[in-house]
Amino acid sequence: MGCVFMSNEFSPDLMTLIDDEGQEHLFEILDVIENEKGCFYALLPKSNVEEDNILESANYYIFEVIDGDDEPLLAEVEDSKLLESLERMFEAHFEELYDENEMDNNF
Repeated sequence: MGCVFMSNEFSPDLMTLIDDEGQEHLFEILDVIENEKGCFYALLPKSNVEEDNILESANYYIFEVIDGDDEPLLAEVEDSKLLESLERMFEAHFEELYDENEMDNNF
């Protein structure tokens, strides 16, 4: 199973998740990593999104794509070492993106 991620270049990519109590929560998809361990999403709760400095001022969550009965599901990463490794990978990618955006804005 591969990751499915379609980026909309002009607006944030949003995803609605339903928790165990049936409540819907809106998230912005910050990034997706697919590696030998699986497929992982970095999601930012939409209510915490600020126009600037999103990653500096808000907490994001990392979810793992798992096989569901009918469709793939997102679940919390339970392996603490894997979670720490994913955090480092996402943070490094965020820094790259931030640096690229800064360079683009300077031209």
